[in-house]
Amino acid sequence: MSIKKIKIFAITGSTRKDSSNFKILKFISENINDQFEIEIFEDLEGIPHFNPDLDDEFPPEKVIFFRNKILRADGVLICTPEYVFSLPGSLKNALEWCVSTTIFSNKKTGLITASASGEMAHQQLLLIMRTLEAKFEEHNQLLIQGIRGKIDEAGKVVDLRTLEALQHFMYDFENQFKTNS
Repeated sequence: MSIKKIKIFAITGSTRKDSSNFKILKFISENINDQFEIEIFEDLEGIPHFNPDLDDEFPPEKVIFFRNKILRADGVLICTPEYVFSLPGSLKNALEWCVSTTIFSNKKTGLITASASGEMAHQQLLLIMRTLEAKFEEHNQLLIQGIRGKIDEAGKVVDLRTLEALQHFMYDFENQFKTNS
């Protein structure tokens, strides 16, 4: 008897190939939780600039694809860096395409900000996700500062505290799916 895995749509806020944020999502998908089936979205730069005029009747195909991935997932996991004390524009742009929808309303969501500092981007991410009505709590969010010194080139988490924080984060995220609230 096979156990149905929880489908997670993971979004990295970085468009850089093999970024630290991508490595974290890859590490989580391969090492931390076998209850999840994680699909990492790798085309953030392909989403066109947000334009409310296009959103009214015929959103671009890539936007529809992105929205459908969120809609069909049991949960969403976002891992983003901080650029110039803010969210990367490409991530904010993708999230702006979701404002006119309810796809994030009550969607179980995990939020990770992994950067040199990350505090400002993390606060902005929390604000945006609250606006989109995503469902997350204190234990479903994680700020990892100084990320480049905490993972190696191969994507292995080499900092024990970061590894433990990620394990706790994913354990708590999984538990969110076990409750009916």
